[in-house]
Amino acid sequence: MTFEELRDKAHALPLKPGVYIMQNAASEVIYVGKAKALKNRVSQYFQDQSRHNEKTRAMVSQIDHFDVIVVRSEFEALVLECALIKRHQPRYNILLKDSKGYPYIRLSPGEYPRFSLASKAEDDAARYFGPYGSRQASQGIIDALREALRLPSCRRKFPKDIGKERPCLNFHMGVCDGYCRLEMDQGQYRRSIDQAVRLLEGRLDEVVDELTAEMELASEELRFEKAAQLRDRIRSIQLLSKRQKAVAGSLADTDVVGYHRGEAKSCFVVLHYIGGELAAKDWELLSVPMEDEQTTVSTLAAQYYGGRGQLPRQILLPCDIDEQVELARMLTEAVGRKVEVLTPQRGAKMELVHLANENAAEEVLRATTVEERCSKLTEALGTLLGLDGPPHRIEAFDISNTGSSDIVASMTVHIDGRPLKRDYRHFKLKDMPHADDYASMEQVVERRFRRYLDGDEKFSACPDLLLMDGGAGQVKVAGEALARLGLAGIPVFGMVKDDRHRTRALVAGDGREIGIQANQALFAMVGRIQEETHRFAIEFHRQQQASHLKGSVLDDIPGVGPTRKAALLKAFKSVKAIKGASLEELSAVVPKSTAQAVYLRFHQPDDHNGEDETR
Repeated sequence: MTFEELRDKAHALPLKPGVYIMQNAASEVIYVGKAKALKNRVSQYFQDQSRHNEKTRAMVSQIDHFDVIVVRSEFEALVLECALIKRHQPRYNILLKDSKGYPYIRLSPGEYPRFSLASKAEDDAARYFGPYGSRQASQGIIDALREALRLPSCRRKFPKDIGKERPCLNFHMGVCDGYCRLEMDQGQYRRSIDQAVRLLEGRLDEVVDELTAEMELASEELRFEKAAQLRDRIRSIQLLSKRQKAVAGSLADTDVVGYHRGEAKSCFVVLHYIGGELAAKDWELLSVPMEDEQTTVSTLAAQYYGGRGQLPRQILLPCDIDEQVELARMLTEAVGRKVEVLTPQRGAKMELVHLANENAAEEVLRATTVEERCSKLTEALGTLLGLDGPPHRIEAFDISNTGSSDIVASMTVHIDGRPLKRDYRHFKLKDMPHADDYASMEQVVERRFRRYLDGDEKFSACPDLLLMDGGAGQVKVAGEALARLGLAGIPVFGMVKDDRHRTRALVAGDGREIGIQANQALFAMVGRIQEETHRFAIEFHRQQQASHLKGSVLDDIPGVGPTRKAALLKAFKSVKAIKGASLEELSAVVPKSTAQAVYLRFHQPDDHNGEDETR
């Protein structure tokens, strides 16, 4: 289908709830979404493209056709959307890599059983413990059990691999008893596994008493090395009990959801609270989604909790979502009891949500370098403007003047979105009888790139993008200047401001505006570039004005040039002191004729008496 055909099909959709399924030319499902009113929601994709972010534009460019499924309610739309996303795993939907939820610890059957994580309890002769708060914390319990009881964590299969190879590094480091050795019997392995099972069942004191008795016996028999090993094992088990307590419990009381959207990554966090205490944290880093915060949180929460056998009694969300009631109903029906889904606005629960959001922001910060953030932003800018690639070097220009005097221009340089101040440049505009922003911009662009063509070292780099502080007029004249120099291939856009003097969009030479507000990080970056360029122009303009104001009454005296003026000020410190000096004192600093001119300048009656002596 053509873009126009897709738009017409969208306009013909009913104003009913349902699910829409976007597909590419190969009939692959690339996006699944739900809507209260299908016509309104789907039509938005095929209207003003400038309102979309870069991912939405990329997705729309690949749509060949779409299907819709009309349902009776928003609740049915939510359930159907979750099922279709799980089935198709569409490329442009934000997806949790692992949404299996509260995990179990599985102990496999056989002569040499092993511990592992499992998403759910199966009927397979294995033993299951849990469910626990999060996969990360549960894996930590398994690792701690192995370390405390010196169980193997290698890939060797027992008893098949016993005696085949030398013990691995874990044995030599003292974190495994080396059950791959011929001298180790199965009985010792089974005793350690039995102790691990009792620890998972909460029978800590029983295991500690048993090991303590063994330690004391070894000490009495003067087997001090064995006694020391048992002592260390007891300490490890006692530490393990604290760790296990933090994630134990067959059901969490409250889950607190947090979300943070960064420039290059976003993060979804769930804090699990049991008995009012923070028990565990589950989180996942994701690519930046094309959806807004409300839609993203709604989608991730539905994926995270959908299909679980164990759910908290209460889920706190960081923002209101349209499907809040439907999500609560879906989860309630899944577990057969009430599950509340709330968005707190104040109080202690709101503080918990703030904490979850802070955790999400910290994970994004740790996982994303400055270079990655800047790279993602310039990549997004290049896509938005239709450039061949990300603009590595961006040069921005601004004009500053007071009427026809002191007309100046600034050029700032940003590399991958970060300022490179050593490449900043100032320009004094020439042959400008009156203020003319268009002519000024044309002149400064032509001067900058003529010096580039002449091989000037200070202007040797060629930018990937020019940004003008102004509208389509400034962009047009800058483009004409580049064309005259044979550099028409350099893209030029203007930075236009809203009523609050903030950057609101980028504009092409033909007047076409490109919205940047959909991507807040990109919006902020362009705003910083414009503000920095304006600041640099204003500072230079003020310097030029100040240099004129620094003039002195000495400048009007015949024979007093910059050198003699400096000598007089150095000797007398101020114009007031020069005025009070005698002819002889003045003659000691400057030639007699000049001294006489200075003396007469301040001692002629009824002339210049009101002069500002501080100048």
